[in-house]
Amino acid sequence: MRKVMLLLLATSALSLFAQQPPAAPPAGGGQARPAPKNLKILKPEDVRAAMGMFVAGTGLNCMGCHVQGDFASDEKHEKVVARKMLEMTGEINAKTFAGAMKVTCFTCHRGEAHPKTAPDPK
Repeated sequence: MRKVMLLLLATSALSLFAQQPPAAPPAGGGQARPAPKNLKILKPEDVRAAMGMFVAGTGLNCMGCHVQGDFASDEKHEKVVARKMLEMTGEINAKTFAGAMKVTCFTCHRGEAHPKTAPDPK
Protein backbone atom coordinates (compact mmCIF):
# COMPACT_ATOMS: atom_id res chain seq x y z
CA MET A 1 0.00 0.00 0.00
CA ARG A 2 2.83 2.39 0.90
CA LYS A 3 4.56 1.70 -2.43
CA VAL A 4 1.32 2.47 -4.26
CA MET A 5 0.98 5.79 -2.42
CA LEU A 6 4.61 6.72 -3.18
CA LEU A 7 4.13 5.80 -6.84
CA LEU A 8 0.96 7.88 -6.98
CA LEU A 9 2.70 10.87 -5.38
CA ALA A 10 5.70 10.58 -7.68
CA THR A 11 3.49 10.29 -10.76
CA SER A 12 1.46 13.31 -9.68
CA ALA A 13 4.60 15.31 -9.00
CA LEU A 14 6.11 14.43 -12.36
CA SER A 15 2.92 15.44 -14.14
CA LEU A 16 3.22 18.88 -12.55
CA PHE A 17 6.63 19.31 -14.18
CA ALA A 18 5.32 18.14 -17.56
CA GLN A 19 2.57 20.75 -17.78
CA GLN A 20 2.89 23.85 -19.88
CA PRO A 21 2.46 27.20 -18.12
CA PRO A 22 -1.10 28.54 -18.29
CA ALA A 23 -1.97 30.52 -21.39
CA ALA A 24 -2.29 34.28 -21.11
CA PRO A 25 -5.83 35.42 -20.32
CA PRO A 26 -7.88 36.65 -23.26
CA ALA A 27 -7.55 40.33 -24.09
CA GLY A 28 -10.03 42.44 -22.22
CA GLY A 29 -10.94 39.81 -19.64
CA GLY A 30 -9.49 37.76 -16.82
CA GLN A 31 -6.56 38.62 -14.60
CA ALA A 32 -2.96 37.68 -15.25
CA ARG A 33 -0.86 36.50 -12.35
CA PRO A 34 1.99 38.85 -11.54
CA ALA A 35 5.38 37.53 -12.61
CA PRO A 36 7.34 35.94 -9.75
CA LYS A 37 10.04 38.15 -8.27
CA ASN A 38 13.33 37.42 -6.47
CA LEU A 39 13.91 34.10 -8.22
CA LYS A 40 17.42 32.84 -7.62
CA ILE A 41 17.15 29.19 -8.67
CA LEU A 42 13.82 28.52 -10.35
CA LYS A 43 12.71 29.79 -13.74
CA PRO A 44 9.36 31.64 -13.76
CA GLU A 45 7.71 28.82 -15.72
CA ASP A 46 8.82 26.28 -13.08
CA VAL A 47 7.59 28.11 -9.97
CA ARG A 48 4.06 26.69 -9.75
CA ALA A 49 5.20 23.08 -10.21
CA ALA A 50 8.00 23.50 -7.68
CA MET A 51 5.64 25.02 -5.12
CA GLY A 52 3.29 22.07 -5.64
CA MET A 53 6.21 19.77 -4.89
CA PHE A 54 7.02 21.71 -1.70
CA VAL A 55 3.42 21.43 -0.49
CA ALA A 56 3.24 17.70 -1.27
CA GLY A 57 6.68 16.98 0.16
CA THR A 58 6.52 19.01 3.36
CA GLY A 59 2.82 19.30 4.18
CA LEU A 60 3.25 23.07 4.53
CA ASN A 61 1.20 25.71 2.76
CA CYS A 62 2.50 28.92 1.14
CA MET A 63 2.77 30.81 4.43
CA GLY A 64 5.10 28.13 5.78
CA CYS A 65 7.90 29.82 3.80
CA HIS A 66 6.46 33.08 2.46
CA VAL A 67 5.52 36.37 4.09
CA GLN A 68 1.80 37.07 3.64
CA GLY A 69 1.38 39.63 0.86
CA ASP A 70 5.08 39.65 -0.12
CA PHE A 71 6.05 36.35 -1.70
CA ALA A 72 9.35 37.86 -2.95
CA SER A 73 10.57 38.59 0.59
CA ASP A 74 13.44 36.52 2.00
CA GLU A 75 12.49 37.58 5.54
CA LYS A 76 11.43 34.06 6.61
CA HIS A 77 14.27 31.69 7.45
CA GLU A 78 12.21 28.80 6.07
CA LYS A 79 12.33 30.29 2.57
CA VAL A 80 16.10 30.64 2.70
CA VAL A 81 16.41 27.02 3.87
CA ALA A 82 13.99 25.83 1.16
CA ARG A 83 16.15 27.53 -1.47
CA LYS A 84 19.21 25.71 -0.08
CA MET A 85 17.29 22.43 -0.21
CA LEU A 86 16.47 23.05 -3.89
CA GLU A 87 20.17 23.54 -4.55
CA MET A 88 21.05 20.41 -2.58
CA THR A 89 18.53 18.11 -4.26
CA GLY A 90 19.40 19.52 -7.67
CA GLU A 91 23.09 18.85 -7.08
CA ILE A 92 22.46 15.32 -5.78
CA ASN A 93 20.28 14.49 -8.77
CA ALA A 94 22.76 16.00 -11.24
CA LYS A 95 25.83 14.29 -9.82
CA THR A 96 24.35 10.97 -8.76
CA PHE A 97 21.41 10.32 -11.08
CA ALA A 98 22.50 12.01 -14.33
CA GLY A 99 19.92 14.75 -13.77
CA ALA A 100 16.96 12.42 -13.22
CA MET A 101 14.66 13.63 -10.44
CA LYS A 102 15.23 10.87 -7.88
CA VAL A 103 15.70 12.97 -4.72
CA THR A 104 12.85 15.36 -3.88
CA CYS A 105 11.46 17.13 -0.82
CA PHE A 106 9.40 14.01 -0.14
CA THR A 107 12.54 11.85 0.04
CA CYS A 108 13.30 13.25 3.50
CA HIS A 109 10.18 15.09 4.62
CA ARG A 110 7.60 12.39 3.84
CA GLY A 111 4.86 15.00 4.01
CA GLU A 112 6.03 16.54 7.29
CA ALA A 113 7.37 20.05 7.91
CA HIS A 114 10.47 18.74 9.66
CA PRO A 115 12.09 15.51 8.47
CA LYS A 116 12.73 12.77 10.99
CA THR A 117 16.32 11.71 11.50
CA ALA A 118 15.41 8.26 12.81
CA PRO A 119 12.37 5.98 12.65
CA ASP A 120 9.79 6.09 15.43
CA PRO A 121 10.52 3.56 18.20
CA LYS A 122 8.36 0.45 18.01
